[in-house]
Amino acid sequence: MKKLWMPCLLILVLILSACGGKTAETSKDDKKTDESKTITYQSENGPVEVPANPKRVIVLSSFAGNVMSLGVNMVGVDSWSKANPRFDKLKNVEEVTDDNLEKIIELNPDLIIGLSNTKNVDKLKEIAPTVTFTYGKLDYLTQHLEIGKLLNKQKEAQQWVKNFKAEAKAAGEEIKEKIGENATVSVVENFDKQLYVFGDHWARGTEILYQEMKLNMPEKVKEMALKPGYYAISPEVLSDYAGDYVIFSKNADGDTSFQGTETYKNMPAVKNNHVFEANAKEFYFNDPITLEYQLDFFKKSFLNK
Repeated sequence: MKKLWMPCLLILVLILSACGGKTAETSKDDKKTDESKTITYQSENGPVEVPANPKRVIVLSSFAGNVMSLGVNMVGVDSWSKANPRFDKLKNVEEVTDDNLEKIIELNPDLIIGLSNTKNVDKLKEIAPTVTFTYGKLDYLTQHLEIGKLLNKQKEAQQWVKNFKAEAKAAGEEIKEKIGENATVSVVENFDKQLYVFGDHWARGTEILYQEMKLNMPEKVKEMALKPGYYAISPEVLSDYAGDYVIFSKNADGDTSFQGTETYKNMPAVKNNHVFEANAKEFYFNDPITLEYQLDFFKKSFLNK
């Protein structure tokens, strides 16, 4: 029996070894195939073949938060995103510009995302598939859906949009009930020595306040800032643009001396403690990470939640 058993055992071991080697080999090939898969994304400039599962994305402007929220790895981002305190996950990601092509080559990206005014686009396309968007051409939620399509994460993007709209609407109804249907809200930001007021589509939480919550914009802001998105004003006329409530997107390193003037102190919103200050660096964008923070900020500010 032993003479019969030992050869059979040896044959069985050889068969299992061969099968195991084949499985490992197949798995390796499948992985390689998966990483080399591509999809065709219909960009505003035509079809672009991009990785189906990008691993080394460079974002040259505006959309780092969108990419991050979808769980896609980035190896390079713009300076504004890098400076955002909310984007702590970018701590070890390289800062890049569209001028520094050598740096971009070193990072070996498999996808580059930028804006329509990004420099050196033709040269960037030689480094990796490059897709650009015109800022403001799409509304802020459609923009996220498009980035979801680009990254092959459309379902995740759609689910986020659905949840966010529902949460923002519910919060808006509570806020309206508390401050009144006719109360006005304005968004102001200081940059260097200039003040700006914003319409309903230039980030700083404006999309949430005006598009989702349907809160009222002061008439003067509507007249000057609604269509272009923002409007520069002097501190002397701020009271003409200030609503019953003011969201102040504050650059601490900019000129804030106007807050010490009697003109500012006598504004109804100031007297009533209806000025809510936010860190401008956290408020610049309208990606999912920033939007969730802004929504939370509004809940706390208006509703003490």
